[in-house]
Amino acid sequence: MSREMIWPSTRFFDLFPGIEHPIVQGGMVWVSGGKLAAAVSNAGALGLIGAGSMKVDVLQHHIRKAKSLTSKPFGVNVPLLYKDVQSQLQTALDEGVRIFFTSAGSPRTHTAWLKSHGAKVIHVTSTPELAVKCQDAGVDAAVLEGFEAGGHNGRDELTSLVLLQQIQGKLNIPVIIAGGIGSGSAIAAALALGADGVQIGTRFAATQESSAHSSFKQLMIESGNSATFLRMKKLVPVRLLNNPFSEKIRSAEEQCANPEELSQILGKGRAKAGMLEGDLTEGELEIGQIVSNVHTIPTCSELLSELIADFKVAKNRICNH
Repeated sequence: MSREMIWPSTRFFDLFPGIEHPIVQGGMVWVSGGKLAAAVSNAGALGLIGAGSMKVDVLQHHIRKAKSLTSKPFGVNVPLLYKDVQSQLQTALDEGVRIFFTSAGSPRTHTAWLKSHGAKVIHVTSTPELAVKCQDAGVDAAVLEGFEAGGHNGRDELTSLVLLQQIQGKLNIPVIIAGGIGSGSAIAAALALGADGVQIGTRFAATQESSAHSSFKQLMIESGNSATFLRMKKLVPVRLLNNPFSEKIRSAEEQCANPEELSQILGKGRAKAGMLEGDLTEGELEIGQIVSNVHTIPTCSELLSELIADFKVAKNRICNH
């Protein structure tokens, strides 16, 4: 079935020629390597390599791996807060990447330079005000991420549904919504509210091609409706799957721990230990609220088929009312 027979026409397809579905796989740290990005792109969505956890040589390796596994477009997600960000961006450019999702920093810093090299720049933000600043900085599109999302979040706790309504009439560039998108019905709702596409993290973290440790994936399957919590708002807000480490942070916050004390508890390497190495006790397990809808560990192709089938049902339900 052709793209036009499934999806409404949105600016997403003009922004990413060669992509069949208006779906971006979130560039998650320790989870989104070249294998996942390539599998997502081969299945017709836009795969992203998550550079946030990668040194330059590791990023180069994953870009080359993705290129060896797919001829479809894929991109790189680069948080702008790390000291070697310029080297990461240059390495990606040198390897032929021309799709950049940036986050955790000012979009003004690198957007013009990247675009001068023929790249498309999409910046991730968490409020309508910041999205307007992204547009003013010249980005090609904005990802509006609700606080349902896993990992690091904005401090305002705006949900994706609210963000889509707040942003109406304020942006001229394409809008991609993220946070809590875990089904085709949710995609239908986002598109109905004016989104040009969606970004999905948690459901792709729970695929066979994801780099997440098998124990972490199994814990996702076992998670209930209230399994995640937003922690460390005094430091850097992050949504975590509940485990002994998360409980340790909760206890410290209830005792009014200051940012320095929270930072000391956090220490170094917890995200890698939890998500990549499978330490479910002391590791930091970043995942979104929609994790309760994870019941199996499909391939990316199977997940996309599930999302599309559910979208069709939702579309028919809307049209028949």
